[in-house]
Amino acid sequence: MKIVKVTYTVRPEFVSTNQANINAVMNDLRKLDNPGIRYSTYLGDDGKTFMHFAQFEHDTLQQILFDLQSFKSFQQQVKESGLEVPTKQEQMILVASSYDIF
Repeated sequence: MKIVKVTYTVRPEFVSTNQANINAVMNDLRKLDNPGIRYSTYLGDDGKTFMHFAQFEHDTLQQILFDLQSFKSFQQQVKESGLEVPTKQEQMILVASSYDIF
């Protein structure tokens, strides 16, 4: 299993665009309906800090996400938006869960 957490803070004027781009990625992932990919995104209480949490049953499934045109567009626009706080990516290890993930 591969678990990735990504956080970053966008400028206030980019929040709605970022949310729309994230929704496009989520719609594409829903269409794929791959049970080995779990991806969610959260907005912090400051209204501009995003946290993405992705779980992949196998390392190779992450490439499916990377290959989506909507994900490529999302990443490009985030990079060009002029982040207030740069992207921080963390690899995580599951310790325990109250439910089956895969």
